[in-house]
Amino acid sequence: MPLVPKSAQEVLQPYSAADVAAIREQLDRLLAHPLFSNSKRYPVLLAYAVDQTLNGNAADLKERSIGIEVFGRTPSYDANADPVVRITAGEVRKRLMQYYYDSAHDQELVIELPTGSYVPVFHYAEPPAEPDLPAAATELLLPALASASEPARSAWGFRWLLVAALVILACAAGLGIGLRYHDDQPPPSTAIDRFWAPITAGSATATYCLGEPAKNLDAGSINSLETPAPGAKPEPLYFRLHQSGLFAMADVVTLTRTAATLETRHKAFRVVAASDASFAQLREGPIVLIGAFDNIWTLRVTQKLRFGFESKDGVALIVDRKSQKQTTWATAWDLPYQKLSRDYAIVARIHDGTTGQPVIIAAGISEEGTEAAGEILYNPVYLDLLLAKAPPNWEQMNIEAVIETQVIEGHSGPPTVLAVEAW
Repeated sequence: MPLVPKSAQEVLQPYSAADVAAIREQLDRLLAHPLFSNSKRYPVLLAYAVDQTLNGNAADLKERSIGIEVFGRTPSYDANADPVVRITAGEVRKRLMQYYYDSAHDQELVIELPTGSYVPVFHYAEPPAEPDLPAAATELLLPALASASEPARSAWGFRWLLVAALVILACAAGLGIGLRYHDDQPPPSTAIDRFWAPITAGSATATYCLGEPAKNLDAGSINSLETPAPGAKPEPLYFRLHQSGLFAMADVVTLTRTAATLETRHKAFRVVAASDASFAQLREGPIVLIGAFDNIWTLRVTQKLRFGFESKDGVALIVDRKSQKQTTWATAWDLPYQKLSRDYAIVARIHDGTTGQPVIIAAGISEEGTEAAGEILYNPVYLDLLLAKAPPNWEQMNIEAVIETQVIEGHSGPPTVLAVEAW
């Protein structure tokens, strides 16, 4: 039975001989790409998952069985203490999305590893949809309020989206009323207004795209966080990132504070989770990306910029692609979260050639970096410090900056600008 676009219907099984041949050919193409060929773990997991699915053993693709068969763990190993399968699967998902983000692969068969599952699905790429502009530019769109027309989401996802929606509405409304002139005209232009102009201009709805730490976990493994017992082993940074909830608080704080700029301009915006944001959706209007390693779209967009995010050799870092030297803007994944003393982040305002839309980015290695990056976007004092290192005609240019913040008892300090690129 031939493969069909996922948007039309789910791929049906069993697969025909032609389907199997096409899938295996695409798998070979993926494994030969540097996104996978430069790693040992990622191609092994992907190949195993595809082979098991094509051989009719998809039901056996569980975390424990993969840990035993692929990574050589003993049958009695503790998957909670050793999350190698979950973390590797999360990285495979990211690399698959990065691969298909490249327009050179638009016509290729898509191998996808859905969130919350180790069973891959196969389909042909959906052609980009034409932008569907909203009827009213002042309408606030929230996916939680439109979920009736979408596949059912988990109760947790809906709850967090609803909380975020209420926070946004309260904050935006309060700030908007306080800042709006009595004659309902926008306030005088400031550096923040000019920095955000590509986002606030025009009638197209802007999209806030937030990272989701818990989306890298399997369905059913998201447990409520409890206060660590006295003497408990310090929590590694990657546990904090992967288990901190459906939305990081720093992301929500950044969202609510920057939304005031859009509200005062009567700019319509919607809020979507990174895993729910489609490429066609992001082509419809301006984009604000919040979060880094928990936001696949941030990783995609920044992979073409001078400064970007990478994870290698157990370290999360911001790289400088114009320099041969490795930067010191890094944090070890196994660093106990309580010992995190500084964090690094990227702040950017660019025009993304792939989506054709203006994009603003606030993304840290951890939550503290994201919060500090967000402060630059709404605090004129810190934005002025960044712009002081940019060319005088920065308003007509793309800007990307690396910032640093000190972390004290889990709270970020003022942002310090380390490097700025403008073009």
